[in-house]
Amino acid sequence: MDVESGKPSRTGGTTRFRGTALRLAVPAGVLAAVAGAFAYVGSVDPYEPGHYPVCPLLRFTGVYCPGCGGLRSAHAFVHGDLTAALHANAPAVLAYLGFAVLWTVWVVRAAQGRPVRVDLGPVHLWALGTLLLVFTVVRNLPFGGWLLP
Repeated sequence: MDVESGKPSRTGGTTRFRGTALRLAVPAGVLAAVAGAFAYVGSVDPYEPGHYPVCPLLRFTGVYCPGCGGLRSAHAFVHGDLTAALHANAPAVLAYLGFAVLWTVWVVRAAQGRPVRVDLGPVHLWALGTLLLVFTVVRNLPFGGWLLP
C-alpha cells in the first residue's frame, strides 16, 4: 500500500512476476510449437509412405537436398537413437542442438529482462551456406553414400 495515495503499490512481487511471465510467454509458445512438431514426427513414422510429402527436388531430379532425411532424423532423435538421427541428416541434429542452446539463452535473458541479439554477419551466413552446399554435393556423389538418408 502506498502511504501517500492510499492505493496498492505496483512495485511489489506480483507486478514483477507478471512482467517476467509476459516476457517468457513467447519463448514458451515457441517451445510448445516445437515440442508439438517433434511429438507429431515422433508418433507418425516417416518411414511409412503416405504420411509426409516427398521432397520435390528428390522426386524430380533424384538429387538429395540438405533437408532430405530431416523428418527421419527428427523421428530417430525423438526416440533417442542418435546414431540413426545423425545418419539420416547430421546437419539437422546440429540444428536441433543449436535451437536448444539458443532457446535456453533466450529464456534466461528474457527472465532477466534483457534482449536477445543473434548477430550473424555475412561471414557466418556464407560459412553456413558453404557447409550446407558441401554437405549436399558430397551426399550426392558416389563416395558420399554414407551421408544418404
